[in-house]
Amino acid sequence: MKLSQFKFKLPPELIANHPAANRDESRLMVLNRETQTIEHRKFRDIMEYFGDGDVMILNNTKVFPARMYGNKEKTGAKIEVFLLRELNRESLLWDVLVDPARKIRIGNKLYFGDDDSLVAEVIDNTTSRGRTLRFLFDGPYEEFKKTIERLGETPIPKYIKREVEKEDADRYQTVFAQHEGAVAAPTAGLHFSKELMKRLELKGVNFAELTLHVGLGTFRTVEVEDLTKHKMESEQVIIPALCADTVNMAKADRKRICAVGTTVMRGIETSVSTDGFLKPFDGWTNKFIFPPYDFSIANSMITNFHMPMSTLLMMVTAFGGYDFVMKAYEEAIKEEYRFYSYGDAMLII
Repeated sequence: MKLSQFKFKLPPELIANHPAANRDESRLMVLNRETQTIEHRKFRDIMEYFGDGDVMILNNTKVFPARMYGNKEKTGAKIEVFLLRELNRESLLWDVLVDPARKIRIGNKLYFGDDDSLVAEVIDNTTSRGRTLRFLFDGPYEEFKKTIERLGETPIPKYIKREVEKEDADRYQTVFAQHEGAVAAPTAGLHFSKELMKRLELKGVNFAELTLHVGLGTFRTVEVEDLTKHKMESEQVIIPALCADTVNMAKADRKRICAVGTTVMRGIETSVSTDGFLKPFDGWTNKFIFPPYDFSIANSMITNFHMPMSTLLMMVTAFGGYDFVMKAYEEAIKEEYRFYSYGDAMLII
């Protein structure tokens, strides 16, 4: 398939700038692949599609306050620093993006906080926008992390055209977030409230958890018309044995297995045994899923409404069927569903 097949016109007013008042009250579009029908529901109605022994696979990664603002030594120029990945804990080395990139050279020092309580030195120019920073911090690592948390802000996506608000720290995080390491939320999981999860548990639905630390590569634009030439950036994935066992038992019993989000789908498709079962995994994945693709583990999926020409949309069309999903997107625009991270949800069964 070609990149241009994933183009569609999205009215900018449909981009959600704030989350729904309550997590489980966003809208839910349900796509039934067998009957090729579309239903319009509320997210909490998801209860009706799952029962005893079914499994929902969740990504329990936790977003950290990755966006920081510093000043360059001497000139005082304001520089945005986006923390991507911790490279070395002992040396406090981090992979970062800087903006504006052209102003930063190796050897430059950056100062953070009103009192310049944190200083970093640029030690490498890895890519056109990427840099390696060494933070110069005297004190235990826990104190360093607390300083980062105090000075950093919730990295809500740039297409949300507003300042970060207090509610973002809570709402741009799933209620089951556990292991810190993501620079973007696994957004399909944002619709689950603690109450809804309790009600699903009472119905006999099991939750299996994996960790995929979402990086910015997920949102990188595809710049090649031939999709086979696009390279995904690697992201860290951990699939514990307990997760694999829970999923495989449901698969053996022919139950419904639901991947909650594209990150989960990418994670589980990274580690499949030759006979189509899920294997425990601890490593990195750069898997890129686009049509046509045979899925091995999940037979249902929850996801948000994605950007035109994004790798996320490509994966969803591979799962739901290209024509059916593109038709559903047309309907979503007509019915004014809310798009992107804080937007509404889709369930494909």
